[in-house]
Amino acid sequence: MSIDLDIHEGVATITINRPERRNALDAEHYEALSKAWEEVRDNPAIRVAIVTGAGDKAFCAGADLKSWIGREQPLSEMWLTQQNQLLNRGLEVWKPVIAAINGVCVGGGTTLMLGTDLRVAVPEAKFGLSEVKRGIIAANGGTQRIMRQLPYAVAMEMLLLGDTMDAETALRWGFINRVVPREQLLGTAQEMAARIGENAPLAVQAAKELAVRSFEMSMAEGLRFEQFVNRILSHSKDTAAAREAFAEKRKPTFKGE
Repeated sequence: MSIDLDIHEGVATITINRPERRNALDAEHYEALSKAWEEVRDNPAIRVAIVTGAGDKAFCAGADLKSWIGREQPLSEMWLTQQNQLLNRGLEVWKPVIAAINGVCVGGGTTLMLGTDLRVAVPEAKFGLSEVKRGIIAANGGTQRIMRQLPYAVAMEMLLLGDTMDAETALRWGFINRVVPREQLLGTAQEMAARIGENAPLAVQAAKELAVRSFEMSMAEGLRFEQFVNRILSHSKDTAAAREAFAEKRKPTFKGE
């Protein structure tokens, strides 16, 4: 079992490392993935995260059904809503997350991707929510986020037919940001992460939170929220550093303070 977490120069790379099972997730992997996301959320040294899969076949094939079918789950677990939270299941991570999609991304892999902010994929990548073919639904945000990220008819086709979408189609619908050759996948994600890391961390996290919460607020509430956040940020050390750097015609160094 392995969910690998590497932290380098402010970028955390999470790798689902189970290529022999197409990086499918059993209970133990979900628990380890939850801990990795908590580290991203809580470690001030991390400014951006990248999530990818091991090998060249799959990003993540979702839940490992063989390990879940027939598994006894006490009804009481329904009310353990804070247990083993994930990026796409309740955990609030305001640091930007980039998905480097190295292959098949279906079921829980797609719902994981739906919780990320930027997405780079190889040409061979495929996306799908085929849960209805197995008598269940796309959970962990599958039926919720998909409707906000794709046009209605396209999202419903994925949910109700359970068919897959190729990388070029996903790019055309704005489901992913870029399609790049496999050898450029991680490099492209790392370049994007580095560019984000050069910006003021508090402002980046605030921008992400405001954008995500905009789905839940009226325009008036969102505009007011922006005013309060900008007022707070204007008194930060990073804003002062940006002013000084502008006056001295140099790039600022931000510390997230």
